Amino acid sequence: MPGFLVGHATHPDWSAALALAALQIDGQRAGLESSSAGPLALGFVYFTDHYAGHAEALLAALRGRWPGVSWVGCVGVGVAASGVEYFDEPALVLMLAALPAGRFEVFSGARKLQRIEPYSALVHADPATPDLAELIAEMSERTASGYLFGGLASSRTRNLHIADGVWQGGLSGVAFSADVALVSRVTQGCQPVGPTREVTACERNVVVELDGQPALPCLLADLGLPNLDDRQQALPRLRATLVGVTDARAGGAAAAAVAATAARHRAFGDDVRVRHLIGLDPGREAVAVADLLQRGMRIAFCQRDVAAARRDLVRICSEIREELAPEAVPLPAGGPADAGDARRIAGALYISCAGRGGPHFGGPSAELKIVQHALGEVPLVGFFAGGEIAHHHLYGYTGVLTVFTGHA
Repeated sequence: MPGFLVGHATHPDWSAALALAALQIDGQRAGLESSSAGPLALGFVYFTDHYAGHAEALLAALRGRWPGVSWVGCVGVGVAASGVEYFDEPALVLMLAALPAGRFEVFSGARKLQRIEPYSALVHADPATPDLAELIAEMSERTASGYLFGGLASSRTRNLHIADGVWQGGLSGVAFSADVALVSRVTQGCQPVGPTREVTACERNVVVELDGQPALPCLLADLGLPNLDDRQQALPRLRATLVGVTDARAGGAAAAAVAATAARHRAFGDDVRVRHLIGLDPGREAVAVADLLQRGMRIAFCQRDVAAARRDLVRICSEIREELAPEAVPLPAGGPADAGDARRIAGALYISCAGRGGPHFGGPSAELKIVQHALGEVPLVGFFAGGEIAHHHLYGYTGVLTVFTGHA
C-alpha cells in the first residue's frame, strides 16, 4: 500500500510553519521507510493566503527539504487536515505520498501531459480564468474515466496554484494512471425548497419560463411568497435563495429519477450544480441565474441547510467506507468509525467550499471533525475553495472527498 504522510501547522512565519509540519512528517517517515511503500514522490501543499506572497520561497523550501518530490497544491482562505481547519490565520498543510514512478504526472499551462495515459486528475485553477468551465470539460475529456476532482484557488491577495511551479491563471494539477485506485464523492450543502422544474424558455442566463409558465411566479410560489409587494419580507428570502441546475442531457427517465430522488430525500445528487440567483425581471416575469442555461435543463430553487449538509457529508463517508470494505457494517448514525473500516484508505483529499467549514457546520473545525469521525484517522489534507471541481463540472457550496486506496 502506498504510504501517505501528513503535517500541518499555523505560525505567523511561513518558514516556521513549514519546519513544524516537516517535523511531523519526519516522525512518520521512519515507519514508512521500514515498509515496502517506496520513496516519497508526490507532495500536496495547501496554504492560506497569509503566505501567498511567499509562495515561490515556500516551493523552493519544499524542493530543498524533499529532493525529487513533485509538488501540487493551491492557496485558500482556509486549509484543512484530519479533524482540523485553519481559517483566516497563517497556516499550511502537507501530504507526501510514496506513489510509484510512472503512475502520475504533473501538468500545467507550461507542461503538457506526455508520459502517462491519464485516467483521472486532481485539478486546481485560478477563478479569474476566462472560459474556465470549458477548460475543465476539455481536461475531463482527456482522461479515460472523465473524472476530475479539485477546486479553485481562494485568496484575498494572489490566486495561486502549484504544479512544480507557482502559477496564476489557467489550471494545473496532477494526472493519475489507472493503476492509482481512488474513490471520490460529492456532498451538497443545499436543500430544495420546491419541485424540480424544466426550463422551457430562456435567454443565456435568464430563465423566462419553467414548465411552460412564467419563471418569476414559480419562484415566488416555491418560496411561499404571494408577490413582491412586501419587500421587507421578500428580499431576505430571495437573497438566501440559490438555484440547483441539472444538464439537459439528463433528460427522460434520468431526469425523472433525479426529480424523484430530490422529492423523496429533499436533497440534491451530485449531478446538480448550485448557482446564485442574481436578478429578477418583474416586467418579463423572469429570473436570472449565474450560469448559461439551455432549454430542457432542469432547475430547483434551494437554500443552504446545515442539517442536510451534515447528513449528506456522513452519507458520502459511509458510501466510501462501504465501497472499500463491502463486508463492513454500515456506519451507525452516531457511532465513531472503526479503525479496521479505514484499513484500505491510504490517504485522502477533501476540498470544500469557502462558505462551508466549521462556521457553517456549527463550531471550530466542525466539518473536518465530521469527516474524521466518519472515516477514522486517515492521512488527509485539503483546502477551502472558491469553487469545487468534480466529474467535469464546476460546483459551489459542495465538498469533494477523494480517498486513495492500496491497489487498483
